[in-house]
Amino acid sequence: MSRILIAEDEQRIASFVEKGLRANGFVTTVVGDGDAALAHVVAGGYDLVVLDLGLPRRDGFAVLQAMRQARVSTPVIILTARGSVNDTVAGLEGGADDYMTKPFRFEELLARVRLRLRPADRTPEVTVLRNGPVSLDLRTRRAETPHGVVDLTAREFSLLELFLRHPGQVLSREQILSHVWGYDFDPGSNVVDVYVRTLRRKIGQDHIVTVRGMGYRLG
Repeated sequence: MSRILIAEDEQRIASFVEKGLRANGFVTTVVGDGDAALAHVVAGGYDLVVLDLGLPRRDGFAVLQAMRQARVSTPVIILTARGSVNDTVAGLEGGADDYMTKPFRFEELLARVRLRLRPADRTPEVTVLRNGPVSLDLRTRRAETPHGVVDLTAREFSLLELFLRHPGQVLSREQILSHVWGYDFDPGSNVVDVYVRTLRRKIGQDHIVTVRGMGYRLG
């Protein structure tokens, strides 16, 4: 399993990223300042760093510069609220492998993490997810069901992808909200139940099972 260091001082975002990466099989460590981030990276053992620029004690640019000066080649994805062209160019020219701005969708971050961790000789990533008679084409964003091909909205697509990547696993409403709606979700909302009902109508009522008191799972 790949180990990822998350250097982020905003606790809500750090927790959101950590939960999402762990749910997808990564081992994570979270630090909240630049000195701790640099110490962890130099000590070694990490396959990738998700780095915020606005860290206390030592900002992300300084962490990145010190890493590269120490010949630490660990891939770095900058994740920051600084979205100017100058900051992006400075980050990439300073040795970052990728640059994302906040607010962000976890699905995009996950795709970039997987890309940076992919060995050069690795076979191409699967583009169609399947479970029984239901499949989802990640390129066309269409689902194939026993009743034919259906088009999905962006939220429906993310929801079905989540279920298909975790077949048989019970997903709580909070997990679904966090993954599909991001770190600004309202935990008291019933939007998950609404979207599950809509998705059931499109792919078939029996494919998503309600587990009372716990959440939903793909049957």
